[in-house]
Amino acid sequence: QSWTRGMSYRLHSESHLDTGPIYVRENGKLHVVNPGAGSVQNVTPKTRPFSLFSRSFSVELCMNREDDRARRQRTDHFIFTYTKEGNLRYSAKSLFSLVLGYISDNVDHIDSLIGFPEQIAEKLFSAAEARQKFTEPVTGLRALQKFTEAYGSLVLCSLCLRNRYLVISEKLEEIKSFRELTCLDLSCCKLGDEHELLEHLTKEALSSVKRLLLKDNSLSDAGLRRMTAPIRVLKKGLENLLVLDLSCNPKITDVGIGYLLSFKKLNCLDISGTGLKDVNAVIKRLQMQIGLVHSKVPLKEFDHSNCKTEGWAEQTVLQWEQAVMDAMKPQDNLRSRAAALRFYGKTHRIEEVVKCTLVEPETKASGNLQFYKEKVQNCHLPLKREVAGSHELKNNKKRALAEQERERTAKQKHLCLTVEDWDLLNTY
Repeated sequence: QSWTRGMSYRLHSESHLDTGPIYVRENGKLHVVNPGAGSVQNVTPKTRPFSLFSRSFSVELCMNREDDRARRQRTDHFIFTYTKEGNLRYSAKSLFSLVLGYISDNVDHIDSLIGFPEQIAEKLFSAAEARQKFTEPVTGLRALQKFTEAYGSLVLCSLCLRNRYLVISEKLEEIKSFRELTCLDLSCCKLGDEHELLEHLTKEALSSVKRLLLKDNSLSDAGLRRMTAPIRVLKKGLENLLVLDLSCNPKITDVGIGYLLSFKKLNCLDISGTGLKDVNAVIKRLQMQIGLVHSKVPLKEFDHSNCKTEGWAEQTVLQWEQAVMDAMKPQDNLRSRAAALRFYGKTHRIEEVVKCTLVEPETKASGNLQFYKEKVQNCHLPLKREVAGSHELKNNKKRALAEQERERTAKQKHLCLTVEDWDLLNTY
């Protein structure tokens, strides 16, 4: 009876949930109790699986929920537009655009682009540029080098850094990665003779430069000696230079002008505002040795407004400049401090951006010293004409062979898709 009283207490105290069968041991035997009727049955116990949770319990495995949401937003495979009726319509992106977006997100992991079609490479560069991949400190430089070594002048053929000395100091390695530039404007950057970028001008990567503007850069005779050393000694470097602007550099003297005589292809030269002592002697020397004639009027070749940044990386250079300007903006606490100083009548020193200011007194003192090369007409005798003609034919053949070899190597470097191939690619 004692066990029945205890069991009845336990049966009444249990909850409404089904806890399973209850077993009672008496006289060495195991008895099962029926919870509903409260009776005892002497049966062999049956094994029943034990469940920790109720049947309505469910478990959801969630890992990196925030990363999944971010990834889902980045890889949105649909384009949402509105119809004429105002209904929202979505269409799937093309496979080409999806692959292009994925590669541009990981553009710094590309091993090489040599031999890759330039039409797709231009779209890939624009996609990476829109994601501002080339503004990143380390990965941006590595990605930019892959494009420049494969496509050269297509990435950038003309670079204007006039009065952008901060961009030069912040993105010097990126600027040095550009190849096959034809025009480079470094006016009003105050680089000096020892700057690393001036040394880079003598490298083979910039041997294609035809127009170089170094106006107001604190250059002296030592800087010109360094810049012309490769072409004077090794016949390499700036061998294709046609236009050179060295105006507003007062430390350049008659000795420095002597180094410029190694530029045999030079067509236009501006040395206004330099520290020449004997101007007439310099004018005669330039005319006699490299055929440059003193111009009485300003030449349009030295109009700096014509020099612009051109190429795929045009927006990249603007992004660099914007990042530098944002870093220079004063913070809110500095603005409040400046306002307090003005309130108390104290002057606040403001560091202004150095602007390109022409040295007018020195320019007026030396005058307009711009030079150009006249076209010389050949007036030879008939015999000499035949000899010159045979030499000319040989030179033309050599040039044609060299041009064919250059075109062959250029085709091996990067290919161009045909119109049919491009249309087929856009159908995917």
